[in-house]
Amino acid sequence: MNGTTDATPDAAPYSPAHHAPRLLSGLYATGAPATLADHLRHYGPPAPGTGTSMCVVEAVEAAGLTGRGGAGFPTARKLRAVAERGGRAVVVVNAMESEPASRKDAFLLAVAPHLVLDGAVLAATAVGADTVHVCLPRTRAVRSGQLRAALDERRHARLDAVRLRLHALPHTYVSSESTSLVRWLNGGPARPQGSPPRTHERGVARRPTLVSNTETFAHLALIARYGPDWFRQAGTPDEPGTLLVTVSGAVAAPGVLETAFGTPLDVVLGRAGGRTESLQALLLGGFGGTWLPVERLHVPLARRALASLGAAPGAGVLVALPRAACGLSETARMLAYLAADGAGQCGPCRFGLPAVAEDFAALAAGRADADLLRRLHRRVGLLPDRGACRHPDGAARLAASALRVFADDVGLHLAQGACAAAHRPPRIPVPPAVPPETWR
Repeated sequence: MNGTTDATPDAAPYSPAHHAPRLLSGLYATGAPATLADHLRHYGPPAPGTGTSMCVVEAVEAAGLTGRGGAGFPTARKLRAVAERGGRAVVVVNAMESEPASRKDAFLLAVAPHLVLDGAVLAATAVGADTVHVCLPRTRAVRSGQLRAALDERRHARLDAVRLRLHALPHTYVSSESTSLVRWLNGGPARPQGSPPRTHERGVARRPTLVSNTETFAHLALIARYGPDWFRQAGTPDEPGTLLVTVSGAVAAPGVLETAFGTPLDVVLGRAGGRTESLQALLLGGFGGTWLPVERLHVPLARRALASLGAAPGAGVLVALPRAACGLSETARMLAYLAADGAGQCGPCRFGLPAVAEDFAALAAGRADADLLRRLHRRVGLLPDRGACRHPDGAARLAASALRVFADDVGLHLAQGACAAAHRPPRIPVPPAVPPETWR
């Protein structure tokens, strides 16, 4: 693979000079938690001169910041939608990171908690909020303790004019959906709310509510300090800035990296130490993402360039799958987990996704009947755009891309039974496929 981008009009030429780390630069590159004193020495007071709501919103809009939680929605539009509702608003930091293959938000909160909190407080100023809720999974007790210590530091320093509250929620795949957080904060289960109103209209305590990802708030804090022109020095004109990615699989140094939009996928793998085995595919975006064949690793990590392949950066996950693994078996395990961890509030989650997972397990194990492939394609096609949330859509995207990328293996499994690789230990860690113990 080469280090240049694909021949696409949406991709700017790759330039290593524009890819220096930002969120993970300086003292945060050590991996050790930064105290408030460290943070203030490194960055100074939060965003001097950006105290008015319009200053923050306009700076974020000029920077072109988009959400880093997966959907990539323009952050300024979210800020403006909440601010324009009027009255007291609420800000929610979504630090749930329910994607099993992602570690970026946990790592960012561990090393740079005050950068995230600065951004959340600035967003609160911009939308007229008096409270910031930080939502973490209750399975991460160490991270919760570290963040509580950071909040205590800020209270003792009288740094913030808004209340900062920490919450520990049940950790399921769908509990990181924005309406799940609002529903839980309002005393309900951490399940998605499929019906209106939208959170920016009536969310926590029936107030306009801004829900954004951990990493998004950290970028907002840097934009407020250094300005939109500085932010746009990295990335592409259409997709400026950097993003955090979690790289795993057959690479020498798996972990969380920071890279700019437009970086070729193969270059990102190179920064994770390079390949340790010959690869057959790359899982991009996580368990609700897309398999890409190894021949596509020269494509830039950018939404517009990936859209033609039916892919997106998603939660910033890259999993390198070696040729020695069975892509069908790995996908079947992920689908079984996604089926078990759904909210069970709609037909696609209750019936469609479990049926797809069952068919895929049969295909991976070489137990296919004559009608299986036709049935599987039909069932996968019925999942998108029918659920109470986007959970079934992500599962359908994963399944459809696996059938496409591993088409040769599909034929072999149908004709000859499971391949030898299907009997080897799995290469991708997948949580147990069991229903959540509690939604509250």
